[in-house]
Amino acid sequence: MNEVARKPVARFVPLIVFAALLVFFVVGLAWNQDHNASFVPSPLIGKPAPAFRLPRLAHPAQFVSKADLLGKPYLLNVFASWCFACGDEHPTLMAYRDKFGIALIGYDYKDTPQAARDWLQRHGDPYREVITDQSGDTAIDFGVYGAPETYLIDAKGIIRYKHIGPLTPDVIAKRLEPKIRELEREGT
Repeated sequence: MNEVARKPVARFVPLIVFAALLVFFVVGLAWNQDHNASFVPSPLIGKPAPAFRLPRLAHPAQFVSKADLLGKPYLLNVFASWCFACGDEHPTLMAYRDKFGIALIGYDYKDTPQAARDWLQRHGDPYREVITDQSGDTAIDFGVYGAPETYLIDAKGIIRYKHIGPLTPDVIAKRLEPKIRELEREGT
């Protein structure tokens, strides 16, 4: 009789497991209702930006390296002509390029140079410099998930902030500008 009593309970094990997973899911959603999907912690925050040597978009025979950008903080904005969200972000970059107070460097990601040049000519060029990574190999070292992404890198080459997704006036005001002002106060 004891074995007969166990069999009906065994039929309910999958249902019990499903119910438990459902409870964890619902509780997790309620607990994280303020979670920002564009925030993905980067293991590189507070660490040196990866070394790179990439061609200039305007002059492919010339290269820009990490060492060339040391000495002053800068924003590295990952974009591409094929990126729909980059088109949404671009008017914001055009409006804020002179308001950041630091150089805005474009990082053309997995794009053909001609497509990137055409895109910038059509939409405007907010960047002080544009480097290009057709293969995306250097982007892997930066931990790029896709485009657009923006990195704040200090004068010593340390990544201080990363934003995944389009920069908006709200993101700039609430997250990016305070980080830039913090660098100014620190003198880096």
